[in-house]
Amino acid sequence: MSAKKRKVEIFTQGCPKCEDAVSLVKSLACDSCDVVVWDVNKGCATNECRDKVKTYGITQYPAIVVNGRLLDCCKSGGCPDVSTLKAAGIGTG
Repeated sequence: MSAKKRKVEIFTQGCPKCEDAVSLVKSLACDSCDVVVWDVNKGCATNECRDKVKTYGITQYPAIVVNGRLLDCCKSGGCPDVSTLKAAGIGTG
């Protein structure tokens, strides 16, 4: 029986700092991570990405949400680092 995949959502605005965060998450992600990148500037077909921004309380970018929970570093405008992402379960199998 396989373990449930960890849903990792990355919210960006297309900025260099955002692209760095996307690259970092993707480099760490393992087979247990289902990574979705939402570019809020471009929007999405159903406006789901902007609805999620409101639901998660995102006010700064990049923002990373793991299994429906906004990482603490993203609440204060900080950028995620390797240790923060691993503590959230990204890349841990």
